[in-house]
Parts: sequence; structure tokens; C-alpha cells
Amino acid sequence: MVTHALPARSHGSKIASGVWRVADPKITLASVAAMILGVGLAAWRGPLDYGWLALTVLGVFCVEAAKNASGEIFDWDSGVDADVRDDERSPFSGGKRVIVDGLLTRAETAIVAAFFYTIAVAVGLAIVTQRAPGVLWLGMAGVALAFFYHAPPLRLAYRGLGELAVALAYGPVIVGGTYLVQRGSLDGLVFLASAPLALALGAFLWINELPDARADAAAGKRTLVVQLGRARAARAFVAIIAAAYLLVALLPLAGFPVTVWFGMIGLPHAAFAAQRLVRDPTHVTWIVPAQAWTLLSFLLMAIGLGAGLVIASI
Repeated sequence: MVTHALPARSHGSKIASGVWRVADPKITLASVAAMILGVGLAAWRGPLDYGWLALTVLGVFCVEAAKNASGEIFDWDSGVDADVRDDERSPFSGGKRVIVDGLLTRAETAIVAAFFYTIAVAVGLAIVTQRAPGVLWLGMAGVALAFFYHAPPLRLAYRGLGELAVALAYGPVIVGGTYLVQRGSLDGLVFLASAPLALALGAFLWINELPDARADAAAGKRTLVVQLGRARAARAFVAIIAAAYLLVALLPLAGFPVTVWFGMIGLPHAAFAAQRLVRDPTHVTWIVPAQAWTLLSFLLMAIGLGAGLVIASI
């Protein structure tokens, strides 16, 4: 097992650092991007209620943090996080490592996960009972995808279904849920608009799985990247990115305003990431810039799509 020497710190300081790492602002940007699109779609159809929007943001953030914490426990139990070498770590992959690095014990991590899941459920119930009953099913789907991404018996990430789970959670579930809280009902256009962002967010998970591929395979975590191998996974990344932006280009044919083409603003970053990854999908230091560009790509796509919808509503 890999161990790391840590500076002497108080137990309370370690816990605070562990909770902060679990909340990981970089990864939370995925849910932020989905909510931006959901808000843009809602604003396209009518005025926004900012109080309920704030509560939606709180609920989604808590699910995100809870998922990270519970995932730490199951990845610790499988040994996958402890097996990631220092040369395989990046700012975007390798797990949160709060247990591996001694910031939280397994029991403390479980408490953190339970705390955030409890708040998320409470927020969800408040929205369901006071604002949008239909959110119940999307909320249940979101929590289930978050928890069973790592947890048995489903262990989606370990069975090659993690990528699909992420695309569904950050696409239709969060986008649709954010819209539903504002408008009170859903239609097919909402899910259609979420499709390109779901692919772009899935591409971010995909590229983040590459540095972890050796450790994942050793621990029996059969991600699609592990199953394909690095070279084929890099080519598949190109296809995912291309499909995401092709869908953005086609959205006006489905009835969306042409201003959604502002979502294409993320394409250059995605193209740079794809080009770099195909050139060398093996060395982590080479991949890190491509990971950052992929993050910027999906965030810019969400901002562009959302802004385009808001502009069309004026």
C-alpha cells in the first residue's frame, strides 16, 4: 500500500482538509455546467425563481460531495486508490485519496457521505413537497446513480457502466431537474438539449480514466478505458467529442434558436485535447493539459448554450 508523509496537523484540520477535498471544486464544475444549461432552458421558456434555484444548487452540490465521499470508501476497500502511483496522479484523476492520505478515516468518510446525502435528501423533499413533485423521480435517479457508481451491488464504474451513468446524471438528470424546478413540467426538447453536454461531460470522465487505467485494471475496475486499452480509448475520445459538437450544430433543426450555436465556443479546446491525447495517451504529464482543456470545453459549451437560450428569450 502506498503511504505518504504528511505535515503534522491537528485532527480537526485534517478533517476540514478532507471535507474540502471531497467537495473538490474542479469536479463540481460538471454539475455547475449542467445547471447552467438547465437554467438557460428554463429562462428561454419563462422567468426564473432564484430562491428555488438556490435550493436546487444546494441539493445538487450535496449529492456531488456525498458521491465523492461514498466513492472514496468503496475505492479504498477495492484498493484502487492506494494502488495509484505518484507518477500516475493528476489534478483531475487518481481519486480524492482522503483515506489514503490520512485526512479522514474510513468511518469519518462514511459520516461525511451520510451528512451530505442527508442534506441532499432533505432539500429534495422540500422541492418535491413545496414546488415540483415530478422532481422526485429525477432526484431518486440522481442519488442512485451517484451512490451505485461505486457501491455494490451495482458498482457501475467497475462494470463498464460508469461512463453511461455520468452522462445520464450530468445530462438529463441534472439539466432536467433544474428545468423542472423552474417550469414545473418537462418536454423532450430539454432532454435533447442535454445530450451534447452529457457527451462532453462523459468525455471529461473518459480522459480522466486514462491515468488510472493500470490501477483500475489491477483492482478489477473494468472501465471502458480499461477494456479498450489506451490507444483505442484515445480514438474513442475523439469520436465522443465530435458527436457532442455535431449535436450542438444540429440543435436548431429540432426547434432551438440558432443562438445555441454559441455552445460551439468550447470546440477549439476539445479539438486541442483530442489531438494531444491521440499523440500520446500513456504519459500522465502529457495528458494533464488535455484534461484541463476538456474541462474548459464542457464548461464553455454549457455557458454558450445557456447564454444562447437566454439571448433568444429577450
